[in-house]
Amino acid sequence: MSEAGGGLAGRIALVTGASRGIGRAVARRYAQEGADLILTARTVGALEELDDEIRAISGKTSLLVPMDLRNHDTIDQLGAGLYERYGRLDVLVGNAGVLGQMSPLTHIDPPAWQEVIDVNLTANWRLIRSLDPLLRQSEAGRAIFVTSGLGRMPIAYWGPYATSKAGLEMLVRTYAAEVSKTKLRVNLIDPGIVRTSMRAKAFPGENPMSLKPPEAITDRFVDLAEVACTLNGERVQV
Repeated sequence: MSEAGGGLAGRIALVTGASRGIGRAVARRYAQEGADLILTARTVGALEELDDEIRAISGKTSLLVPMDLRNHDTIDQLGAGLYERYGRLDVLVGNAGVLGQMSPLTHIDPPAWQEVIDVNLTANWRLIRSLDPLLRQSEAGRAIFVTSGLGRMPIAYWGPYATSKAGLEMLVRTYAAEVSKTKLRVNLIDPGIVRTSMRAKAFPGENPMSLKPPEAITDRFVDLAEVACTLNGERVQV
């Protein structure tokens, strides 16, 4: 595990869904570890608040990229823009996700199904497609994607979300196999049950204070982002 303040010094890291929850906690931790951050989310105000916090932590200004991952063309533009600005990307954290409609499969509205697949699965494929050249330019590119136990355990009424995570796991493992002979390392991380707004939406009667906060799981995100990480194609359980 890294010592605070330097484990990711000089590393350029992009975090999707950075404005809240796990993404926000990871961004703050990466700032403590010395990373230069690129932060994406839909909410501009929340990104700006996070940037203020990161400046207070590290003295650095993050590159803020407000974007909706459902607009897949903007992901292609992101890769081109980052190439012009940095020429490489050291760490990608594919964290952004949506819960979607929880109901029997036969009752799910097609647009609701499509949104979950677009954000949780297809957007991550588009990120891989767009950012792979940048990750390969790094001396030690690292890609980390957030999954869920629901992608392996069928439970009634979780169909869209569970299907998207199952697909994500195969996507990421396939990508890892394809880059196994390069310096790039690609892994999945299952954070378990964490105190987030998505969890509160899924379990409104649950006491959130009984759950671990997002800040408690950031160690493994650091481990998987470091130059020293040798894992590839693994599913890391927090």
